[in-house]
Parts: sequence; structure tokens; C-alpha cells
Amino acid sequence: MPTTAIAGRDVHIDDEGFLTEYDEWNEELAEQLAKNIGIDTLTEDHLKVITFLRDDYAEQGETATLRRVQTVGGIPTKELFVLFPKKPAKKMAYVSGLPKPVGCI
Repeated sequence: MPTTAIAGRDVHIDDEGFLTEYDEWNEELAEQLAKNIGIDTLTEDHLKVITFLRDDYAEQGETATLRRVQTVGGIPTKELFVLFPKKPAKKMAYVSGLPKPVGCI
């Protein structure tokens, strides 16, 4: 897997720039990843989504879909589109340091 420097350290990524090593992620890295996609500041609402995604990934072994975030995480889809505009599933996974969700283009 290729590596790149983000937030002053080397991390493993796939061909689309998604982190491939779960343990390389931290909140400082998340801040930089968010900036890379046009989210200037991660709010408590962003962190609530990220925490759910990372915890769910650790339990399920795959990145949660929007539907799962809504039904299991209790976060309305409309809110996800506000927090992560245009392609929320892809952006949420990217900032959370997780693989792109299955079925996401």
C-alpha cells in the first residue's frame, strides 16, 4: 500500500486516498483530512458521527452506510448531508480514517 504524509506523519492509503490502517487515525489527522475535503472545523456533531463510524467499524468490520448511521447511530440523514455535504458516506469514511463504504461510487 502506498503511504503519504498527512498532518506531519506518514500514513498508509489506498488508490483513492482512504486510510488503510485503522490504528493510524487520530483526531489531529481527522482535522487535516476534513480540511482536505473542504470542512474547515470539526464540530461536536462531526465527532459524534466519526465516533459512531469508528466504533461500528471495530465491531462490524466494514464501514457503515448512511442507512446504518441513521438507524443504528440515530443521526438523521439530512444532518449527515449538512455536516458532510454532497457525498456524505464517502466523506464521513474518509475523515474517520475508514475504507470507503461498500457500494459507494
